[in-house]
Amino acid sequence: MRDRFTISLQQLNPTMGDIAGNGALAEAAVRECGPVELVAFPELFVSGYPPEDLVLKHAFTEACMAEVEALARRCDGAPSVAIGTPWLEDGRLTNAYAVLTDGRVSAVRHKIDLPNYGEFDEKRVFVPGDMPGPVNVSGVRVGFPICEDIWGDGDVVECLVETGAEILVVPNGSPYTRAKQERRMQVALARVVESGLPLAYVNQVGGQDELVFDGASFVLAPDRTLAVQLPAFQQTAATVTFRRNGDGWAPEPGERAALPELDEAEWTAAMLGLRDYVDKNRFPSVVIGLSGGIDSAICAALAVDALGPERVHCVMLPYRYTSNESLSDAADVAERLGVRYDIVSIAPAVDGFNDLLKPVFDGLPPDVTEENIQSRVRGTTLMAVSNKLGGMVITTGNKSEVSVGYATLYGDMNGGYNPIKDLYKTEVFRLCRWRNTHRPRGGRGPDGVVIPERIIDKPPTAELREDQRDEDSLPPYATLDAILRRLIEDEASVADVAAEGHDFDTVRRVEHLLNIAEYKRRQAAPGVKLSPKNFGRDRRYPITNRFRDG
Repeated sequence: MRDRFTISLQQLNPTMGDIAGNGALAEAAVRECGPVELVAFPELFVSGYPPEDLVLKHAFTEACMAEVEALARRCDGAPSVAIGTPWLEDGRLTNAYAVLTDGRVSAVRHKIDLPNYGEFDEKRVFVPGDMPGPVNVSGVRVGFPICEDIWGDGDVVECLVETGAEILVVPNGSPYTRAKQERRMQVALARVVESGLPLAYVNQVGGQDELVFDGASFVLAPDRTLAVQLPAFQQTAATVTFRRNGDGWAPEPGERAALPELDEAEWTAAMLGLRDYVDKNRFPSVVIGLSGGIDSAICAALAVDALGPERVHCVMLPYRYTSNESLSDAADVAERLGVRYDIVSIAPAVDGFNDLLKPVFDGLPPDVTEENIQSRVRGTTLMAVSNKLGGMVITTGNKSEVSVGYATLYGDMNGGYNPIKDLYKTEVFRLCRWRNTHRPRGGRGPDGVVIPERIIDKPPTAELREDQRDEDSLPPYATLDAILRRLIEDEASVADVAAEGHDFDTVRRVEHLLNIAEYKRRQAAPGVKLSPKNFGRDRRYPITNRFRDG
C-alpha cells in the first residue's frame, strides 16, 4: 500500500482561446515539475476561463478536447495530469476536469454546481454533470470537486467521501475581489471539517478582460491547519507531499507565503489586469491623456508598473483653462515615471469647432456643450495618436465619476481599458498614497514618490471652465462615495441611506444621477473588477427606466 503521494499544483496564467498555447504551457509544466504522481492545473485551463459563449461554438470545444487528447499522448510516460477543459459528449456540454494517464484520457469528471451570479453565468452555457466518484491515481483515490462544487451545501464532497475519496483536489477559476481570499479559506475549511480529508485548492492567476485571478492556491490538512499557501498574483508551482497517517492522508508543511494586505492587493490586481489585457490582445504600448490630475496620474503609474516606462506614452492636451500648476504637475509625473511625454495644444481644434457651430448656437449662452467639445477634442486627439502609433488608449474615469455620469461620451471616456473603473475617488487617493511609499511586487516602475503630493492634495477639477471644481457639481467625494457604496454594492433604498445621516435630497439626487448615467456606462471601456459589485456583469440595470426611489 502506497504511503507517500505527491502532487504538483500549477498556479499558471492561461490565455483565453489560445488552445495550443495553453496546452504547450501545461506540457512544459509537466516536464519541469520533477517526480510526482499527479500534476494538477486550474479549472478550464485548456480553453481559458471564463470562456462565455465561446464554448457554444462546437469547433472551439472540439479543438479543446483534441488538445487534451494530444496532451495526453505527449505526456505519455510522465506523471498523471489533471486539467480543466470544456467537454462535449452525447450532446451534453460540461465544465470538465480530465485525468490523463499512460498517454490517454483515463477519466473525466464534470462540474455539478454551476454558478449563476455576479460575474458567473455558467448555467447559460454548461449543463451540470452527474455526481462524481473519485479517480484512482497511482493507487490513491482522488476526488476532484470543481470550484463551485465546494461552495454549495457540500453534497458533492459528501458524495466523494461516500465513494471512497482519500484526497480532495479542487481546480478553480476564482477571480479576485476584496476579502475573497478569506471567504475561499472559510469555504474550504468547512469542507475539510465535514469530510475529514486533506484539500488542495489550485487557482489560476492572471487577467481575463474585466476579471483578475489572484492564484493564492493553498493546501489544508485534515486537522484544519494550513500546510501550504502559494503567493497571490504570481505564476508559480508547488510540489506537495502527502503521507499516509493511519487510515488517512496528511500533507507535509511547505511554503506559506504571506498574502498582500488590501492596498497592495488592489494595486496589484489593477496592474495585472491592465498588463494582461494589453499583452494578451497584443497591443505594443498604451497612450494616456495626462492632465495633471490624480486620475490620469494613478493610471500612468499603474501603466508603468504593468508594462514598463518604455511602453507608456503620456500626452498633455492643454486649453485656455489648463492651469500652469496642471502643466507643471503633468510634466513632473512623466519625469518621475520616465515615460515619453508630449504636449499637444487643443486650442486650434476647439476654437475651430466653436467657430463652426456659431451659426447654429447664435444667441445661446455657453454651457456644458462647450465643455464637452474640449473633452471630445482631447478624446479624438488621443485616438489619432493611438491609430498612428499603435498604442491602446487608457481611459481614466474612477467609479465615482462613472457612477454619476461625470464623464463625456466620445471624449474622456474614449479608450480601450480602464484600470480604475472599479475604484471610488476616495480609494484612488488612498492608493496613490500607498504607491508613493511602496513598489508593488512584480511592478516595472520606479521606487519612491511617483505621484507628487500636490496632485493628491489639490481639489479635483476637470478644468473645462474658469475656476471649476468637481464639488461645484457633485457632493464632496467622501460623502458621494459613502452614498454610492450603499446604493450600488448594497442596493439600499434612498430612505435607508438618508436615515444613516445623509441629507435626503442629496441622496435622492445621487440616485437620480446614478440611474440616468446607465446609457453612458453601457458604452464605457472594460476595466478591472475589484469590488464585490462592479459595473458590468455584476450590475445589469436597464437603460430605459422610469423608476425612481424616493
